[in-house]
Amino acid sequence: MKKLSIIAVFILAIAVLSCGDSVQREPSRAYMPDMSKSRAYETYANYDTLKAQGIHYTAIPVSGTIKRGENFPFPIPRDKDGDSSNYVASRQVPNPLAALTPQQSKEAERLYLVNCAICHGPTLNGNGPLYNDGAGPYGVAPKNLVDDPIVSVMPEGQLFYSVTYGKNQMGPYASQLSTTQRWMVVRYVKDKQIAKKSGAVVKPSGDSTKGKTGPAVAAGSPVTMAPATGDTSKTKK
Repeated sequence: MKKLSIIAVFILAIAVLSCGDSVQREPSRAYMPDMSKSRAYETYANYDTLKAQGIHYTAIPVSGTIKRGENFPFPIPRDKDGDSSNYVASRQVPNPLAALTPQQSKEAERLYLVNCAICHGPTLNGNGPLYNDGAGPYGVAPKNLVDDPIVSVMPEGQLFYSVTYGKNQMGPYASQLSTTQRWMVVRYVKDKQIAKKSGAVVKPSGDSTKGKTGPAVAAGSPVTMAPATGDTSKTKK
């Protein structure tokens, strides 16, 4: 009983002291105030006021960081002038997107139309508004992405290199499209190339199936190309 009385008195004393004026009502000075009270700034705001205060803030992500859910950055750097070793090495980089879902395919088409169709055309035939059969402001025809003998068989890693760093007259699109978006566009282009090859089988003269297209090919399916030798002789059984 005596112990309970002592505990009760102790608790009562703490309660009285906690209600007194000696309790600190305001927080102490923060050692790092920016960590406890972040500075809120609008996107694209002018940061000159921060510089005037000696605060160096650029709104650029820390080097080496990756956005949550984003693919890893392209592992091959841009070639230096006069060198093409990295461009050649990019052929070995596989596309992390083996196939596109219907939603991804629709988004990839949208990204292509927004960023690429102005030059390469909505149907990837190289006749976009900037060229327009030679009547547009751009005098040189862009690459035909489905029929050009080089581009149509180019590995996806090399296509990605060109989209990321630019190639010849084409500028880079790394600042306009994220890593995932660029791979989506590359996969979209490759799917169109595969579909075009599967439906472009030329039948011998007199064949009853002339004019018919070949079977449909699923996205990401490999396509075996016959060598362009021009030999029209039939293979003997």
